[in-house]
Amino acid sequence: MTDTPRRGIDPLTATPARRAVGRLLGPLLPYVLHLRPAEWPIMAAHTALGWFLAAGLVWPTGGAGIGLLAWVVCLNGGTLALNSAFDRDEDDIAYLRQPPPAPRGLAFFGMLLMAAGVALTWSAPAPYRVAYLVCVLLSVLYSVPPVRLKSVAGADWVVNLLGFGAISPFAGWALSGRPLPQGLLIVFAAFAVLFGAFYPLTQLYQVDVDRARGDQTLALRLGVGRSLAIAVLGVGIAFGMLAGAALTADWVGREAMLRGGALVLAGGAWVVALGPWYLHGRGWSSAMHQKAMYHALAAWALTDVAVFVGWVL
Repeated sequence: MTDTPRRGIDPLTATPARRAVGRLLGPLLPYVLHLRPAEWPIMAAHTALGWFLAAGLVWPTGGAGIGLLAWVVCLNGGTLALNSAFDRDEDDIAYLRQPPPAPRGLAFFGMLLMAAGVALTWSAPAPYRVAYLVCVLLSVLYSVPPVRLKSVAGADWVVNLLGFGAISPFAGWALSGRPLPQGLLIVFAAFAVLFGAFYPLTQLYQVDVDRARGDQTLALRLGVGRSLAIAVLGVGIAFGMLAGAALTADWVGREAMLRGGALVLAGGAWVVALGPWYLHGRGWSSAMHQKAMYHALAAWALTDVAVFVGWVL
C-alpha cells in the first residue's frame, strides 16, 4: 500500500521556514535542504556523546568544536547531499519532507563539502582524521555508481552500521586524543548493533520507491516482517551489551539506580516504538511506517541520553 505524493506544491516554498530562508539563500536553498539540516541535531548529539565520554562535562571548544562541526555539517551533510544527487527522490526521504529536485552539481557540492571538512580538521588527532577519511570512502561507495552499495542488500546495512552507529561516537572520542578503554569499546559496539537494528526501519516506508529504482535494499529483500524481527533482535542484543558494560563500570548505590534507570527507560522507549510496529506493521501504509520510524528515532535519542547519564554524569 502506498501513499499519494503531494503534487503541485513548490518544495522551495512549501513551509514558512523555507520561504524565509529562501529569501536569504536564493538559489542556494535546494543545496542546503539536501544537506538535511533536520538530521544535524541527531548526528551532533550522537557524535558529541563520544567527546563527553572522553572529556566529561567539558564543552568542546577550539579544535574539538571544529571537528564536531565538520563531522556533522561537512561529512554528514555532504554524504546526504551526495546520496540525494544520485537517488533523485521526489517523495519524502529521511529528515527531508517534500524534497526539491536535486540541483545541478549537487554531487560535486557534497564532495566539496566533505573535502572542506578534511581541510578544516587536518590538525585533529590522527584517529579522528582516519575515521573521517574512512567515512568519506564509505559515503562514496554507498551512493555513487557503479559500486553504489546502497543498492546491494546487506552491504547497505554494514556501511550504516559502521559509519553512523560506531564510527561517529568514536570520532567524538578521538577528538580528545585519549586512548579508548575496553569498557567503552563495548558501548560503541552496542551502538553499532543498535543502528544495525534501526537501519531497516528507515527503509520500510521507501520500499516501493527503491523497488522502482532497482535498488535491492536490505528492507526490500527481507520484507516488513523480517525487517522488524531483525530490529527487535538487534535492540535486545544492543541493550544486553550496554547492560554488560554497565556491570563492569562499578556503579554503586543511588548512582547505580539513576544510571541503570536511565538505561531501562531507554529500553522501554524502544519497546513502545517497536511493539505495535512488530505486531501490526505488515499491513501499514508508507506514511505509517514513516511515522513509526521517527518514533524509533526518538528512542535512539533517549538511548544517547541514557549512555550520557550512565557514563558521563
